Amino acid sequence: MAAVELTRWPHDEPPTRSQLDAVLRQDNLSPNWWSNGPGDRYGAHSHAYNKVLFCAEGGIKFRIELEGSDYELHAGDRLDIPRGTPHSAVVGPAGVTCVEAQAG
Repeated sequence: MAAVELTRWPHDEPPTRSQLDAVLRQDNLSPNWWSNGPGDRYGAHSHAYNKVLFCAEGGIKFRIELEGSDYELHAGDRLDIPRGTPHSAVVGPAGVTCVEAQAG
Protein backbone atom coordinates (compact mmCIF):
# COMPACT_ATOMS: atom_id res chain seq x y z
CA MET A 1 0.00 0.00 0.00
CA ALA A 2 1.24 3.49 -0.84
CA ALA A 3 2.05 5.81 2.05
CA VAL A 4 0.07 8.82 3.22
CA GLU A 5 2.01 11.95 2.30
CA LEU A 6 1.81 15.42 3.89
CA THR A 7 3.28 18.36 1.97
CA ARG A 8 3.52 21.73 3.74
CA TRP A 9 2.71 24.93 1.84
CA PRO A 10 6.13 26.35 0.86
CA HIS A 11 5.23 30.07 0.85
CA ASP A 12 4.83 32.66 3.61
CA GLU A 13 1.44 33.80 2.32
CA PRO A 14 -1.51 31.39 2.43
CA PRO A 15 -2.77 30.18 -0.95
CA THR A 16 -5.67 31.67 -2.85
CA ARG A 17 -8.56 29.62 -4.11
CA SER A 18 -7.36 30.10 -7.70
CA GLN A 19 -3.84 28.89 -6.80
CA LEU A 20 -5.18 25.66 -5.30
CA ASP A 21 -7.58 25.11 -8.20
CA ALA A 22 -4.66 25.58 -10.60
CA VAL A 23 -2.48 23.04 -8.76
CA LEU A 24 -5.20 20.39 -9.00
CA ARG A 25 -6.15 21.19 -12.60
CA GLN A 26 -2.47 21.02 -13.61
CA ASP A 27 -2.65 17.33 -12.63
CA ASN A 28 -5.93 16.92 -14.58
CA LEU A 29 -7.94 16.71 -11.35
CA SER A 30 -11.36 18.26 -10.69
CA PRO A 31 -11.47 20.44 -7.55
CA ASN A 32 -14.32 19.95 -5.07
CA TRP A 33 -14.62 22.61 -2.35
CA TRP A 34 -16.18 22.11 1.10
CA SER A 35 -16.24 23.72 4.53
CA ASN A 36 -17.03 22.65 8.09
CA GLY A 37 -17.49 24.41 11.40
CA PRO A 38 -15.27 24.19 14.48
CA GLY A 39 -15.11 20.76 16.07
CA ASP A 40 -17.00 18.96 13.28
CA ARG A 41 -15.95 15.31 12.92
CA TYR A 42 -15.74 12.70 10.20
CA GLY A 43 -15.83 9.13 11.45
CA ALA A 44 -13.44 6.49 10.14
CA HIS A 45 -13.99 5.73 6.47
CA SER A 46 -12.02 5.03 3.29
CA HIS A 47 -12.37 5.74 -0.42
CA ALA A 48 -12.08 3.64 -3.58
CA TYR A 49 -9.79 6.32 -5.06
CA ASN A 50 -6.62 8.19 -4.14
CA LYS A 51 -7.64 11.37 -2.31
CA VAL A 52 -5.72 14.63 -2.82
CA LEU A 53 -6.73 17.31 -0.33
CA PHE A 54 -5.57 20.87 0.35
CA CYS A 55 -6.52 22.86 3.44
CA ALA A 56 -7.35 26.35 2.15
CA GLU A 57 -8.34 28.10 5.40
CA GLY A 58 -8.49 27.16 9.07
CA GLY A 59 -7.28 23.75 10.16
CA ILE A 60 -8.16 20.07 10.28
CA LYS A 61 -6.51 17.01 11.80
CA PHE A 62 -6.66 13.68 9.99
CA ARG A 63 -6.04 10.37 11.76
CA ILE A 64 -4.80 7.47 9.68
CA GLU A 65 -6.46 4.62 11.55
CA LEU A 66 -4.10 1.72 10.71
CA GLU A 67 -0.98 3.77 11.52
CA GLY A 68 -2.44 5.62 14.50
CA SER A 69 -0.79 8.69 12.98
CA ASP A 70 -2.20 12.23 13.04
CA TYR A 71 -1.67 14.80 10.28
CA GLU A 72 -2.59 18.38 11.18
CA LEU A 73 -3.19 20.62 8.18
CA HIS A 74 -3.25 24.41 7.96
CA ALA A 75 -3.71 26.80 5.05
CA GLY A 76 -1.94 25.46 1.96
CA ASP A 77 -0.99 22.05 3.33
CA ARG A 78 -1.64 19.04 1.10
CA LEU A 79 -2.49 15.51 2.18
CA ASP A 80 -2.42 12.56 -0.21
CA ILE A 81 -4.38 9.55 1.09
CA PRO A 82 -4.09 6.32 -0.91
CA ARG A 83 -7.27 4.44 -1.87
CA GLY A 84 -8.57 2.09 0.79
CA THR A 85 -6.80 3.89 3.67
CA PRO A 86 -9.13 4.22 6.68
CA HIS A 87 -9.03 7.76 8.06
CA SER A 88 -11.06 10.10 10.25
CA ALA A 89 -10.86 13.86 10.83
CA VAL A 90 -11.61 16.60 13.35
CA VAL A 91 -11.99 20.24 12.30
CA GLY A 92 -9.96 22.81 14.23
CA PRO A 93 -11.30 25.66 16.40
CA ALA A 94 -11.45 28.14 13.49
CA GLY A 95 -13.38 25.82 11.16
CA VAL A 96 -11.95 24.71 7.83
CA THR A 97 -12.28 25.15 4.09
CA CYS A 98 -10.71 22.47 1.93
CA VAL A 99 -10.48 21.50 -1.71
CA GLU A 100 -10.05 17.88 -2.71
CA ALA A 101 -9.97 15.73 -5.80
CA GLN A 102 -10.15 12.09 -6.76
CA ALA A 103 -6.93 10.82 -8.31
CA GLY A 104 -6.80 7.46 -10.01
